[in-house]
Amino acid sequence: MKIHEYQAKDILERYGVAVPKGEVANTLEEAMDVAKRLFTGGAKGVVVKAQIHAGGRGKGGGVKVAKTLAEAEEYTKKILGMQLITHQTGPEGQKVQRVLIEEMSPIERELYLGIVLDRAAAKLVFMASQAGGMEIEEVAAKDPDAIYKAYIDPAVGFQPYQARKLAFALGLKPTQINDAVKFMTGLYKVFLETDASLLEINPFITTTDGRLLALDCKINFDDNAIFRHKELKELRDTAEEDPLEVEASKYALNYIKLDGNIACMVNGAGLAMATMDIIKLAGGEPANFLDVGGGASQERVEAAFRILLADPNVQAVLINIFGGIVRCDMVARGVVGAANTLGIRVPVVVRLEGTNVEEGQRVIRESGLNFTVAKGMKDAAEKVVALAR
Repeated sequence: MKIHEYQAKDILERYGVAVPKGEVANTLEEAMDVAKRLFTGGAKGVVVKAQIHAGGRGKGGGVKVAKTLAEAEEYTKKILGMQLITHQTGPEGQKVQRVLIEEMSPIERELYLGIVLDRAAAKLVFMASQAGGMEIEEVAAKDPDAIYKAYIDPAVGFQPYQARKLAFALGLKPTQINDAVKFMTGLYKVFLETDASLLEINPFITTTDGRLLALDCKINFDDNAIFRHKELKELRDTAEEDPLEVEASKYALNYIKLDGNIACMVNGAGLAMATMDIIKLAGGEPANFLDVGGGASQERVEAAFRILLADPNVQAVLINIFGGIVRCDMVARGVVGAANTLGIRVPVVVRLEGTNVEEGQRVIRESGLNFTVAKGMKDAAEKVVALAR
């Protein structure tokens, strides 16, 4: 689950991590009230920052520095309500519904800090780089040695000596080292106690008056652990998510929309990945990742079908079910029920194997619907690709 920058900074503040002064605003009037308070408090400028779930906002015109109230008003008018397009939103962009009005910080250096799980090492890794303000993937590709790493033993946690080592690697001043240790320790505590899956401070800045601040912050949470954090669940902004993905979450379906034209309904994440691969191997493009789960009910199968067909790009559907916990006949009845309700206008290829496969195939055959039954994954992929064309 993703959250907005202003929400992430609120969490950082609760853990004693320093962030610039600022408040979120949903209207022009609210934004001007915040800007006036900041200028009255001594700010030499304010930053108007679009709040969407995507990076690259500055390049897309979603971050502006205002030296006066008049400029703050001008930029807020432009940003609020705009369709902000960045490299992470896609060509359609994302509508800006709120802005963060923040005190302008006297930046001396822009650095990078981040925490993520390194699955190969089976440990969290705390990363730091002097190349702040850039995409960390770009830095890693061009100069891997520019990223300093500290692997965290889960038995002992993030240690002060590791924080000091990263601070020295960043070239911080001796007077800033202790503050940096406190800053990084706070970030690790946030990551651990909120069950985060990603935490990035980019840029992590030093100011001309010697302070250390999180100028920007991105936190993603592990969806599987949200049940432990009711307060975090309330931070979800479904307006920032794909409507089909929001609908799928209501039925505990693992759905991710893609750019292709062949919809996939599969049980099991591994089989879903293999299905997408074999579609591409056959010359097609998957329209989604959809795992109905190992214990999917007929209701969930019907909901999955509705979600697949709601994508206007879909030209054909491949249903690939290996019956284990979920029975083939139950899936077949769900598919037939959804097909009768929705009035399907695209070709559907069905491949069933496993528990109650004979009964499932009988349900499909006797449905009276124009379904294509496939024998094996290769046959299914070739048939659905041909029908989509």
